Amino acid sequence: MRNSLFERLKPWLLGGLVIAAASLPMLASAEGEKAKERPTLQPWHTVVLKHEFKAGDEATVRTLADYQALEARLFTELDERVYGAVDAREKSRINRYWAGSNSDPRTTLPDWSRTQIMTVANPRGSVLLIHGLSDSPYIMHCVAEHLHAQGWHVVVFRLPGHGTAPSGLLNVKWQDWAAAVRVAAKDLVATVGADKPFVLGGFSTGGALSVEYALSQRQGEAIPKPSNLLLFSPAIGVSPMARLAGTVNALSVIPGLHKMAWETLQPEYDPYKYNSFPMNAGSQIWKLTQRINDQMSDLAEKGGATGLPHILAFQSAADATVSTKAVIDVLYRRLPNEGHRLVLFDANRVGHDRQILKPDLFAARGRLLDEPELPFDVEFVTNEQDDEPLVSTWVRKAGTLDVQHIPTDLQWPRDIFALSHVAVPVASNDAVYGNVAPARAAKRIWLGHAALYGERGMLLIPETALLRLRYNPFFPWMMQRVDQALAAPAAP
Repeated sequence: MRNSLFERLKPWLLGGLVIAAASLPMLASAEGEKAKERPTLQPWHTVVLKHEFKAGDEATVRTLADYQALEARLFTELDERVYGAVDAREKSRINRYWAGSNSDPRTTLPDWSRTQIMTVANPRGSVLLIHGLSDSPYIMHCVAEHLHAQGWHVVVFRLPGHGTAPSGLLNVKWQDWAAAVRVAAKDLVATVGADKPFVLGGFSTGGALSVEYALSQRQGEAIPKPSNLLLFSPAIGVSPMARLAGTVNALSVIPGLHKMAWETLQPEYDPYKYNSFPMNAGSQIWKLTQRINDQMSDLAEKGGATGLPHILAFQSAADATVSTKAVIDVLYRRLPNEGHRLVLFDANRVGHDRQILKPDLFAARGRLLDEPELPFDVEFVTNEQDDEPLVSTWVRKAGTLDVQHIPTDLQWPRDIFALSHVAVPVASNDAVYGNVAPARAAKRIWLGHAALYGERGMLLIPETALLRLRYNPFFPWMMQRVDQALAAPAAP
């Protein structure tokens, strides 16, 4: 029967192969034309660094000290093979890979491109924080410094492929990130003590890895159990287009199509985040989100996702990078009523701005506050009244229909209509992404208000990148919520 079916399909299969083969020259030609308009690949796009952690290295890299020793060799290699290979034409005060430039992360100590360990005498417990995709530990430094000041032993962990060069994401797998997180978690808990709280959390992909870790532990993997999860803009769901990234990336091995390995090729001016983004990176985050969905489905079939660490997530309703809907539907709706909370930053409802904003931006508040009972607490940070900048929070407890109104002294800044994906974990006084320009003597790039004025279409980077909010004006309030969550006794 199989042979008969093959014989019937054979002409169609052969025809498809012929069409595909005939299309390759056209595709190569089209890519060649597009390549003329894209930046030339630089050493930070092409050099594949050898001293990077991979899943399977756990036999030789068992502790944070081992990981940092390998990391030191990695950054020495980065200095020699990337910084040392910059062409004279690429030397610019805003080129991250020109040694000593305003964007060189090594000019400011500590170097937040690397794993950071923040110790304290007699710690309350341990905290492991994980950055996002294409980021570095710097994105978590505001959260880390606050928690460290509260008496926590904090590790801000650098994921494999990050903090070095965009080429580090060409071949990395999500399993490399997950394995590295496990090395850090085991060593951190062993160092601080298994009898003290262990808090795990992160931003975006770091949030997704935290959830994957907690679900794996719940499914029986022999790893330390966190007491709490802190999630900032967690990547529980991403654009469906990310599913195709692996297919497009596979075409990049064809001669003439090598730039198809990159979704974006942009100048590298951000000291702590890659601007160029490989297709493989999108493919890996897609696979990680599918892993989480499968884990949640598996637990549902076995009685539900009970007994997880307390989950506290902060999410912008206007997030254009990850799916706010997936955070709610894939994760929170499938949790039991065990004290989990989602905090949503609503869009600014001042009336004169609403005329130029998309109407669906304001839909989330009504959906979650008006629908039937939810298995989790939801808290909206939103305008006290429409057309007024004063901010209140509206809290709906799990399993109830009542909504509690809590006044605050917060206000929406006049020129901000919503938080962005990247803004949530960053304080407004941040030296790189905040709203206060550093002193000229600092000789450090400032991206908090990076707007440039001129004609459209003249920049090598999207104009929208210069308008994206990089800091959270409600950061102190958010960290009060974090402190309250970590002070609460763990449920049995």
